[in-house]
Amino acid sequence: MSFTPVTGPVWAQKLRDEISQSVVGQHEVVERLLVALLANGHVLLEGMPGLAKTLLVRSLGSALGVQFERIQFTPDLLPSDVVGTMIYSPKDGAFSPHHGPIFANLLLADEINRAPAKVQSALLEAMQERQVTIGGKTHLLPKPFFVMATQNPIEQEGTYPLPEAQTDRFLFKLIVDYPALADETAMLQRWGQVTRQPALKAVSGGEELLQLRHAVDQIHVAPAVQGYILALVRATRLRAEPAAGRKRQLSFGASPRASLALYQAGRALAWLRGEDFVSPSLVQELAPDVLRHRVGLTYEAEAEELTAGKIIAEVIATTQVPAHAK
Repeated sequence: MSFTPVTGPVWAQKLRDEISQSVVGQHEVVERLLVALLANGHVLLEGMPGLAKTLLVRSLGSALGVQFERIQFTPDLLPSDVVGTMIYSPKDGAFSPHHGPIFANLLLADEINRAPAKVQSALLEAMQERQVTIGGKTHLLPKPFFVMATQNPIEQEGTYPLPEAQTDRFLFKLIVDYPALADETAMLQRWGQVTRQPALKAVSGGEELLQLRHAVDQIHVAPAVQGYILALVRATRLRAEPAAGRKRQLSFGASPRASLALYQAGRALAWLRGEDFVSPSLVQELAPDVLRHRVGLTYEAEAEELTAGKIIAEVIATTQVPAHAK
């Protein structure tokens, strides 16, 4: 199947228009999801219950026209419920692999932090290598493949914090906040007396998405901007080291995956907005979503009521911006 070449703004708008039929507002979150699709990255959505996180991901899958699967993470979930297992056949006495719901283009891991670590770890190989191992044999996952996970704030009862190895595999951690008054008013007017959700149609496809990545790869990232990306990431590591006259704010800084994530996401966001190069302002805009889940606060920082967002904002404010960025 062939697709007519489109520009970033045109592709983004047709997906936004379709998603907006079922999800009101959340424009910045939708844009970040599209960036993740183009950058071949996974997304972690955090917010209180009832903020349409699940509906948003489901709507994205419908508008994109890809195979969508949803797993509800619960305390009694098993790894085999995610990746699959070997099934014995009495007829011929042989074992054959049974693929789990992870074999999809877009996997929604709903309330991922309500399952224990052994279940969360079932996603590690899939998220990094785009493959799973069942019965000692490797099985490749479909292309494209994305994990979009939702979680409630870990302060709530019955949740298990995600380990660092898990969170580091997410390109973004997005905070889904309460809707603005105008958006919530629109929800009431649109669905207050109608209980059914609209049926969305596919306006793109997985094949088109794979083709669009070639255009994203052509976006220029100047050496000065590359240096700026590295300076931001490495500045988080400095805050994890003892220094004269300053307390350690972080127990660990961002990994090299953060540098790659800023680089890839910067190109994707530039293409979506119709630009042909990555500017420092785009890097600054993406930095909180890329870094907030890749740093660990010290007990002293938590006692002083510091947050990852505040520290990242300080890093951005104190890191020199390159003068020549094109």
